[in-house]
Amino acid sequence: MDSFNTPDLNAPRYRPQVYNLLNKKLFRRFRNKHPKYKDLDDKTLRAIIKSFNQKIYETVVEERNGVNLPENIGWLFVGTCINNKKKNIDFAKSKEYGVKVTNKNWDTDGRLAKIFYSNYAPKYKIKNREFWYFVACRDFKRLVAKTYPENWNMYVTIEPTKKIKQQYARQAYKDYINNKTKEQLKDYNEFDL
Repeated sequence: MDSFNTPDLNAPRYRPQVYNLLNKKLFRRFRNKHPKYKDLDDKTLRAIIKSFNQKIYETVVEERNGVNLPENIGWLFVGTCINNKKKNIDFAKSKEYGVKVTNKNWDTDGRLAKIFYSNYAPKYKIKNREFWYFVACRDFKRLVAKTYPENWNMYVTIEPTKKIKQQYARQAYKDYINNKTKEQLKDYNEFDL
């Protein structure tokens, strides 16, 4: 067993500089563009944006195929990935026992949940799309971590060596065929030929 050295929680950290887009300049430009909303204060606009984003990430977790984002900037979905080869250390238990304890994800059969963003489908033709990326907020990550073990089979399995667009399209086609077959079987009567 490998011994586990407890990390120094008071050690200096590198924190990248964060730029917040929800600032007074944005709200001023919004009010100039849409004068009918000039009575809304900054706090209300922030609450509207936050609740909209919350609805999007809750829908991503509930729906198998994820969500197409507004203005055709891409789609978000939760995918199932095969566990990587490196060890996934459970820091809380390792600190408690003093040896490295790994988390094997027994609840999900060794699978991991990942949040995927893609804008490479033909309908997402936006300028410089290769420079766009997505970083999930903490609430989104926690919601995925909480709900994934309960229903991990629902999500699309992503293979590490294939393109996401092709795997997603293949799975969407399979779902379409299954739904079409179910609809046709509703009216099927084997005795009525």
